[in-house]
Amino acid sequence: MRLNLSSQIVLNKVPEEFYRPRTAVDRSEITRMEKLPTDIYPKTEDGVKEVAKAVVEEVQQQRRDGEYCVLGLGTGTSLTPVYEELIRLHKEEGVSFQNVVVFNAYEYFPLAKDAQQSAIRQLHERFLDHVDIDSKNVFSPDGTIEQDQVQQHCRLYEQRIKSFGGIDVMLLGIGRMGNIATNEPGSSLNSPSRIILIDATSREEMTRSFGSSEPVPPCSITMGVATILAAKKIFLTAWGEEKAEILRNTIEGSITDQIPATFLQTHNDVRVVCDIAAASRLTRIVHPWLVTSLKWDDKLVRSALVWLCQRTGKPILKLTNKDYNENGLSELLALYGSAYNANIKIFNDLQHTITGWPGGKPNADDTYRPERATPFPKRVIVFSPHPDDDVISMGGTIQRLVAQGHEVHVAYETSGNIAVGDEEVSRFLLFVEGFHQIFGEGKDDAFDKKYAEIKKFLAKKKEGDLDTRDILNIKGLIRRGEARTASIYNKIPLSRVHFLDLPFYESGKIEKLPMSEKDVVIVQKLINEVKPHQIYVAGDLADPHGTHRKCTDAVLAAIDEEKKAGTKWLKDCRIWMYRGAWAEWEIENIEMCVPMSPEELRAKRNSILKHQSQMESAPFLGNDERLFWQRAEDRNRGTAKLYDDLGLACYEAMEAFVEYKPL
Repeated sequence: MRLNLSSQIVLNKVPEEFYRPRTAVDRSEITRMEKLPTDIYPKTEDGVKEVAKAVVEEVQQQRRDGEYCVLGLGTGTSLTPVYEELIRLHKEEGVSFQNVVVFNAYEYFPLAKDAQQSAIRQLHERFLDHVDIDSKNVFSPDGTIEQDQVQQHCRLYEQRIKSFGGIDVMLLGIGRMGNIATNEPGSSLNSPSRIILIDATSREEMTRSFGSSEPVPPCSITMGVATILAAKKIFLTAWGEEKAEILRNTIEGSITDQIPATFLQTHNDVRVVCDIAAASRLTRIVHPWLVTSLKWDDKLVRSALVWLCQRTGKPILKLTNKDYNENGLSELLALYGSAYNANIKIFNDLQHTITGWPGGKPNADDTYRPERATPFPKRVIVFSPHPDDDVISMGGTIQRLVAQGHEVHVAYETSGNIAVGDEEVSRFLLFVEGFHQIFGEGKDDAFDKKYAEIKKFLAKKKEGDLDTRDILNIKGLIRRGEARTASIYNKIPLSRVHFLDLPFYESGKIEKLPMSEKDVVIVQKLINEVKPHQIYVAGDLADPHGTHRKCTDAVLAAIDEEKKAGTKWLKDCRIWMYRGAWAEWEIENIEMCVPMSPEELRAKRNSILKHQSQMESAPFLGNDERLFWQRAEDRNRGTAKLYDDLGLACYEAMEAFVEYKPL
């Protein structure tokens, strides 16, 4: 069973020569915008194996030379799969790490003596406890020391690194603000190991790394930029779309203390290893015509013309031969004969993505429509990772599908219970107590006992304490109620509202369990019951807590299993990917775009507002302070403006989709 198909979603079907050039000459040509050597792999696993292989080779070479191999290790989520591969090599292929010395890149500060969460504990759990590294050879900053001792402690830490001959290999991830270790924006090139205040965005990322709701301490003791750059060899790893923009700035941008990772450009042996998703904003991937000659296809031509429109500030039909020639697109003039021919071709392509009939228009010529006219009506499943992603991402489209007579099912994949604040629980408890007092018959000892128990827990609960199962159940009920209310508002019968409660989510922590076959089987059962003609699935793989990716992987794995089984209904089913809360599809990738009037946009907002627990107190908003309904409206209006700027129809707002074709 393939459980990671989301990593293979490559919208542009990037030609292999863009990420794996055949010769050194080809590589020098397509990477000319890049200031750091960068290896791009089609899948995360491929990049992970390459990094692990390089580390093992260094360890074994040092052993042959009778030397220690000194590793500098971080604990970010980007490195977790590398550690998993190193553990596999140790257990399955007998790779030994006995000659390895480890220096932890950073430690949280201040930490209590009995702190359950620390960077070094994470490093032990994710790597050190599973291999044969001598515990005496593991060193870390001490987050429990007194603040007035930190400076001296850092000097001693630097001296200890030097006593082993310096770091041979430094393994780093990159934060969303461009931080390496915990060197935040503003760190200098010459900064040594020191105490530093952790930025709010970094603290949010670290909370995910903690794997619980325990608060991240405000500071850390970190290896400095100078300490990291003193390493003989450095690997910087990045996986997934959420790292694409900061990785582009790091690799192609100027050196700046606002992005500490750019200081790596001064090192003579750095290697960036990433997957295509993380590399998706690099010039050779997103604008390859700027670095090399191309074998043009429709997608590349559309991408190039959208870029040219944005660069010149012109709509498509006003682009001239001169615009093409002055911006490096003369190849297209040779291909199409004139700017006019190319303009008309791409204008029509984009025009054909717009439809007010997302389920297909009956009795209509569907030659140039994104969806088929038949069958009609269609059975539709909208998979929603959390109990509000459906309305946030495609609320307008759902209302269209229902109004046009399709049989719409909504499948909420997780309970979303950890995203409910305690004050919501208290509010509902007060309602239940009042309801019980008014309508209850006599004394109910079981009810009174449970009510008192929950109230007592909430009264004593401290920041970071995990909820009891009872409270998680109540929070899940709150979100179910909100989802049902929104579905009723959208005229979806409750018999078509499904709560899957996928097991991977029910850890009670921010960090979830691995998605497994158990999750896939639940999805398979539903799709075989409904036998849909359309499936809508989250394409928001950049969400900061990773739930969307796992939910999407579960759906894609279920579809993959049905394809392997030769399921008949799947041949007549199309899969559409939506976005909404965290990002929007680039216009060159959009294959279906559903317009909304001002009234329809207000109706979408109303359906989002049914999720009251996710309004003012919703966690995980990321570094975007807008509430989810505001994000959705701004993105939908932004998509409509893009179409307008290109000279197409002008709408109030639009929801965009990309088709997924089973691999």
